[in-house]
Amino acid sequence: MKSTSYYISLFCIALTLCSCKKEADKNREHLIFRYNEDANITSLDPAFSKVQTNIWACNHLFNGLVQLDEQLNVQPDIAKSWLISEEGTTYQFTLRNDVYFHKSALFGKDSTRNVKAYDFEYSFNRILDEKIASPGRWILQNVASFRSINDSIFQIQLKQPFPGFLGLLSMKYASVVPKEIVENPDTDFRSHPIGTGPFKFKMWEENVKLVLRKNSLYYEKDTYGNNLPYLEAVAITFLPDKQSGFLQFIQGKLDFISGLDPSYKDEILTQRGILQEKYKDEVNLITGPYLNTEYLGFRLDGSNSAVKNKNIRQAMNYGFDRKKLILYLRNGMGTPATSGMIPDGLPSFKSFAGYDYNPEKAIQLIEKYKKETGDKLPQIVLSTNASYIDIAEFLQREWQKIGLNVAVDINPPSTLRQAISTGKVTFFRASWIADYPDAENYLSLFYSKNFAPEGPNYTHFINEKFDYLYEKAFRETDVEKRNQLYQEMDQLIMNEAPVIPLFYDKVARFSRKNIQNLGINGLNMLDLKRVKKNPLK
Repeated sequence: MKSTSYYISLFCIALTLCSCKKEADKNREHLIFRYNEDANITSLDPAFSKVQTNIWACNHLFNGLVQLDEQLNVQPDIAKSWLISEEGTTYQFTLRNDVYFHKSALFGKDSTRNVKAYDFEYSFNRILDEKIASPGRWILQNVASFRSINDSIFQIQLKQPFPGFLGLLSMKYASVVPKEIVENPDTDFRSHPIGTGPFKFKMWEENVKLVLRKNSLYYEKDTYGNNLPYLEAVAITFLPDKQSGFLQFIQGKLDFISGLDPSYKDEILTQRGILQEKYKDEVNLITGPYLNTEYLGFRLDGSNSAVKNKNIRQAMNYGFDRKKLILYLRNGMGTPATSGMIPDGLPSFKSFAGYDYNPEKAIQLIEKYKKETGDKLPQIVLSTNASYIDIAEFLQREWQKIGLNVAVDINPPSTLRQAISTGKVTFFRASWIADYPDAENYLSLFYSKNFAPEGPNYTHFINEKFDYLYEKAFRETDVEKRNQLYQEMDQLIMNEAPVIPLFYDKVARFSRKNIQNLGINGLNMLDLKRVKKNPLK
């Protein structure tokens, strides 16, 4: 029969082991970065990285030829260097030889291999494949041909010069993928991806949790020669309610949230966009320009005669205070869009005299419209979705003060998008987020050959001079001259007023105090390879 001391010893050993396990779990916890996506990820295949949720996940998993730094300058990625021909149509990339795909038994005996130029040839052909139906096909619409010259040289030939082309190649659509994994009948690349990025796929329970692990083969190092990434894992949850995600963050169960939602903006920020006092010791706030212009658009070939009239459109631009809108409805998160569609944060942005708040001028323009047309009571309906009802009602009150009665029509987001595209609404709320850091993104909304529904010209704006300048900018290889053309086009748009720019957005990122190197950029890309998570004290 065993003594009492024997059982006490066993109990002490068990207690010690349990304590050690808890300590080990606690130590590992500070190496896992946790965030929530309220909108579900639909695919981990970069060919379908259209929405931000997919883009962020693919950014953790994949690399392309080039990447953007925090200032949105193009930097080398898998391509260590490149040459551009004098006429600006031939791009020749030299690839690194130390970039390896994530380990997988599907590669055979070695479990991996390094990236070759023919992998990019395959990946680009896959984007163009109509059977794949990638929404990213458009990034190669100006490409005449591409080919791998040898294992380390990849060449692209453009149909015509386009100085923003390298920015296009930084998009996740242009990521490299391995043919033998993508086309293996025993795997689903959408849900079990193999890339080259700083993190590799571990598990995905759709609509519940996605887990990525550190890629020990990742090629990038920090300035001291240490391997990246620093984190051991990334854990993404999918709570559909933004307020629930915020509560998880406040409770310390998430490390980061992005953006400002009406459900919690006043809880965490003051009216002037500063952290509330009670969170200053627990939370970091990072803000910066976001390449997103929030605007209202007029359908110029629609059935409403009032919105076709430039006097009305200009009056509505003058007739509300953008500074007040940002202060009271956005907690200071934004910049008044008085200077066109090109947002603050792009090199081609230029502050010019646009539409500052001028109710007297607005009233004059409305009276001019009534006198010229005989329409004493113009009927205008603003179509928006429920998320923007506070802004719509603010504008409604402001325009009422200058003598315009504007009705507000609330639609589900998907219904509104379809109605805007097909011209079923004549005055609508919209936004345009840059896909790549070039002002052509925004000006493409007004090029006459881009009419919706096939293209992004939702207003059906037509102007011969604008089209001429737009096409000239495509041929211009000098950056400064091209920016001047962009600015001239932006000024022309403001004069014609097919839109009402509301504000240039800001990125707002909230992280726990133990998170370092999170960074911020104008495209709101989440890059975790240099992020550190320190143990909580």
